[in-house]
Amino acid sequence: MTSTSSFSAFRNFSLGVGLAGLALAVLASPVEAHGPTRQKVTLSTEVAATPDKVWAVVGNFQDMSWHPAVHSSTGTGDNAPGATRVLTLGEEGGPTISEELYKYDAAKMTYSYRITDVKVEVLPVTNYSSHLTVKPVGSDRSLIEWRGAFYRGYPNNDPPANLNDEAAVAAVSGVYQGGLDALKARFGD
Repeated sequence: MTSTSSFSAFRNFSLGVGLAGLALAVLASPVEAHGPTRQKVTLSTEVAATPDKVWAVVGNFQDMSWHPAVHSSTGTGDNAPGATRVLTLGEEGGPTISEELYKYDAAKMTYSYRITDVKVEVLPVTNYSSHLTVKPVGSDRSLIEWRGAFYRGYPNNDPPANLNDEAAVAAVSGVYQGGLDALKARFGD
């Protein structure tokens, strides 16, 4: 091998190593995030009732009358995946939330649903899904767990305060806490 071809091979090798190092440095460096990140809320409460008694109240997807914010609930499909419901909040003619059931397991006392339509002025979230589960605690108590995942109501950068991540988490937490508090009052501590 001549010295010119050796030099050329070395230069190509060095250039390749340099570019690979640069690529690794770029990949390893912090990148500024943009847009919303998926938020999660999980709240639970323990009540003085057997899981069967609690499930008899919360286990029907079509009936959310146990939640103090819900004026009425109408829907189709019973508890089968694909069932839908529309919750009217507050009073007759109040704002509504449309939801669809996508998983239901009565034996495990759990179901999962997603919001299909809600105005961000009512609940400042998008792409919301939720899971409600009742679990035994000892022989005569239950743990009710309500968890959800969602994006804030404003999908772009620099959201207004009423549609940012904090507003979304606070609103969902308030919905869950209100329902869990009502169940605790109903079944006892």
